[in-house]
Amino acid sequence: MSAAGTFTFGDKTVDMPIRKGTIGPDVVDIGKLYNATGCFTLDPGFLSTASCESKITYIDGDEGVLLHRGYPIEQLADQGDFLETCYLLLYGELPTASQKADFDYRVTRHTMVHDQMTRFFNGFRRDAHPMAVMVGAVGALAAFYHDSTDITDEKQRMIASMRMIAKMPTLAAMAYKYNVGQPFVYPKNDLDYAANFLRMCFAVPCEEYHVNPVLARALDRIFILHADHEQNASTSTVRLAGSTGANPFACIAAGIAALWGPAHGGANEICLRMLGEIGTVDRIPEFIARAKDKNDPFRLMGFGHRVYKNFDPRAKIMHKTCHEVLGELGIKDDPLLEVAMELERIALTDEYFIERKLYPNVDFYSGITLKAMGFPTTMFTVLFAVARTVGWIAQWKEMIEEPNQKIGRPRQLYTGSPQREYSAISKR
Repeated sequence: MSAAGTFTFGDKTVDMPIRKGTIGPDVVDIGKLYNATGCFTLDPGFLSTASCESKITYIDGDEGVLLHRGYPIEQLADQGDFLETCYLLLYGELPTASQKADFDYRVTRHTMVHDQMTRFFNGFRRDAHPMAVMVGAVGALAAFYHDSTDITDEKQRMIASMRMIAKMPTLAAMAYKYNVGQPFVYPKNDLDYAANFLRMCFAVPCEEYHVNPVLARALDRIFILHADHEQNASTSTVRLAGSTGANPFACIAAGIAALWGPAHGGANEICLRMLGEIGTVDRIPEFIARAKDKNDPFRLMGFGHRVYKNFDPRAKIMHKTCHEVLGELGIKDDPLLEVAMELERIALTDEYFIERKLYPNVDFYSGITLKAMGFPTTMFTVLFAVARTVGWIAQWKEMIEEPNQKIGRPRQLYTGSPQREYSAISKR
């Protein structure tokens, strides 16, 4: 904390501390503003408001930086694996070899779900969106694992955390299998996290399934890139729900519901729909012209980012991963992928895109990659939820363990009718 700033409102003045983080902009602590002056601040979308103090993730959108516990996302994705990133987010440090082996073992041995969960799925229509199924299934975990819902017990908090990281891919695969009308596939303890998920999604009982290591590594990298992203809408939802004392399963279900929004986790799904709307490479000039026309509401999805004003560091990794997957699968003559590759070329060479820094973002590349791997677009946000679970859990856990934690209660600027008198219905 450094010198205080001052705020004058009428004849009242309040000193407000200026707080400094490890890196990043300074923060004005306005906690005493209302008591001292009787007024609030208004910040729609909380674009200039820090909702909490955190040690987990740092983003510098102007410079294209994403750090988890101080480690650049590029290094974690290139040199580590997803469960190592999970350990880092949960515990604050990279694991030793023995810690990593123990953590992997504990996650792997928690991947099974209660057998009655299979009956729970039968209550959904087969054509239900997998995200709708995930909201219900994850929320229902509290009914199956009520021995780990006491948030005041540190041991129960960690058990719940491990359970969710471990069981989320199992539930996601079950949501997929239920949607396509195939039998559920149980997890195998001799496979790693991503390989296990691929097998649960794409194996069938009538033949042996062999996991492609290139695809497994690509999916693992996708999970790392989406593991946490500071105080976004879904993470803030998890924290707000958690501030009430709600059990962790309910909090994560709330996060999944928020992630489902097309402006958040559904962006890569919308990107694929856009590619489908374009249809063929010869129609691209038409849509590029529309994107450049200020009077046309059409926007190219998958380009630029709200937070990253220069480039998205995750997109560079996904670009490499995407082309590795396409090369491994030898996919040719796919009109959608041809459109995507041509759009990528244009965005990287056209001055209009370069000047405005509208580079392909992580949603653009992840959507193409997941489609090539065989996932339908309805599963894209589900995979995002699988990856983001560890971030939600780490943020929830950090909030619960904060000594001065309070229930979230945003204020408002009321613009409705002033007080008025009720009149009988016969006189209205």
